[in-house]
Amino acid sequence: MSTSDQPTLYERVGGEQGIARLIDAFYDRVLADPELAVFFQDTAMDTLRHMQREFFAAALGATVSYSGRPLGQAHAGQGIKPRHLQRFVAYLIDTLKADFDLRPDDESAIVDRIWTLANDVTGNYGVDV
Repeated sequence: MSTSDQPTLYERVGGEQGIARLIDAFYDRVLADPELAVFFQDTAMDTLRHMQREFFAAALGATVSYSGRPLGQAHAGQGIKPRHLQRFVAYLIDTLKADFDLRPDDESAIVDRIWTLANDVTGNYGVDV
């Protein structure tokens, strides 16, 4: 448990096992979407899932370091638009609602943490496309 009386978001999603379950269910949804699957066609999915487990764990308050490349560098030149990221986040919300017993404010907090990184993923710094 975290040092405060409140468990972290990481702990509330089930810790390491919960994050692994989240990433697997989430990417099953993402890869089933033809508009998003194209971004992953040349991706080593085992490596991606590992990086995403680290990323989500760190983003949700675990004492885990993200060892991947900076997000802006990892996503540069891929043509990811805000509409793609919106679809991606919608699948995250669907996964959280369907597969986890979280409070609505937990779901919102998780999504808010991901949205703070939107510009790094899309390269969209002030232009809404």
